[in-house]
Amino acid sequence: MSSEEKRIIEELKIKQGDTWRVLKIMSEFVKGFDELARVGPGITFFGSSRFDENNPYYLLAYRTAYLFGSKGFTIITGGGPGIMEAANRGAMDAGALSVGLNIQIPREQTQNKYQNLSLEFDYFFVRKVMLLKYSMAYAIFPGGFGTLDELFEALTLIQTGKSPAFPILLFGSDYWKHMIDYMKGTMLRFNTISQEDLQLITVVDSPEEALEVVLENIKSAMDKMEKEGLQAYNMEKLKDIINRR
Repeated sequence: MSSEEKRIIEELKIKQGDTWRVLKIMSEFVKGFDELARVGPGITFFGSSRFDENNPYYLLAYRTAYLFGSKGFTIITGGGPGIMEAANRGAMDAGALSVGLNIQIPREQTQNKYQNLSLEFDYFFVRKVMLLKYSMAYAIFPGGFGTLDELFEALTLIQTGKSPAFPILLFGSDYWKHMIDYMKGTMLRFNTISQEDLQLITVVDSPEEALEVVLENIKSAMDKMEKEGLQAYNMEKLKDIINRR
């Protein structure tokens, strides 16, 4: 076999691999859309997988998910341990739908047992779309690189108008203080963000504070839709949540 023939065969192998990869990515999107299309209204929880059940933020995530679940919200997480487990656990104890969007990675990601709807993903970016697409607010607890990635993805989508302006709730003023100071003192000063961008973030320290922000946002959005004669597929669910206050 000539070197040219070997080269052609290798190219065909690569192209075939890419084709199957695209089909697999498509199948993950289709499955995610099909399973999650009617789970809302949802709140997605992000945060560290390294916190155990004695950690104060684990307990805070549990109480927050329990409160939102009791109000009728679906709780969505990445399905792993730490903050994700706490949120799924709080949702399940509240009798709410508890969704876990799991992914296989070498460390830290083991599926928690507090999920009554569980999906598995191979691709981070597909999973991230699902985590963001089906929620009306994002509850972001202290976390590492993955949490920051998800936070800034949500901020970018809202900033650029690719996503509605859902509340982005940063839990733990002590943890997020220096990042907010950097945004105000450096990013704003260098004109890489605007003052309006900072309004996309709300720092909270209690479940009740977070719930108030979310309910006010929903009520405002519903009032606007009704004035414009628009309807959302989960409008009745939203009205029921508002009336439970």
